[in-house]
Amino acid sequence: MRAYLVTTGVMFALVAVTHVWRIAVESRALATDPWFIGLTIVAVLMSVWAFRLLRTATPRAIDRT
Repeated sequence: MRAYLVTTGVMFALVAVTHVWRIAVESRALATDPWFIGLTIVAVLMSVWAFRLLRTATPRAIDRT
C-alpha cells in the first residue's frame, strides 16, 4: 500500500508541475481556461491527499495488504 500511495502522489504532483510549466512556457491563455485550471487543482489535491494518507496511516494498516 505504501508503494501505491507514493506512486500516486508523485504521478499527480508531476501532472500539476507539468501544467504549471505549460502555462509558463506555452501561453498565458491556458491560465484562463477553466478546465485546465480545474484539472490542475484536482491533480494538486489528489497528490496532497495521497501524501497525507501515507503520513497519517499506521504502519500496520499500510503493510497489511
